[in-house]
Amino acid sequence: MKTKLTEKECTKSLAAVGDALYVIGGKWKLRIIIALREDGSKRFNELQRRIAGISAKVLSNELKELELNGFVKRNVYPQTPVVVEYELTSYSDTLDEVLNSLSSWGAKHRDKIRKER
Repeated sequence: MKTKLTEKECTKSLAAVGDALYVIGGKWKLRIIIALREDGSKRFNELQRRIAGISAKVLSNELKELELNGFVKRNVYPQTPVVVEYELTSYSDTLDEVLNSLSSWGAKHRDKIRKER
């Protein structure tokens, strides 16, 4: 069993987790980041095909938020037709430990999670 937190520690932890979830929370953001980790930069339609179930509108909104928060860079190549690619920034590397831990936890508890749905 984990050690209990003091009120101050709990308040600090709640604030930190709240801040993190504000920028990477939701159903799609981490999936987008993981998809971009696969082969580097991707075009919009490549990303949409890679992430099952995401609509174009949701993907567009999530990419804008990830760009605003510094995790994704949007590259526009002025040619005909215009080419737009998305890639991860170096700031997204700060999520590596979180993503690896979350992936390991999900794999370990996958059967239990799926059974309870």
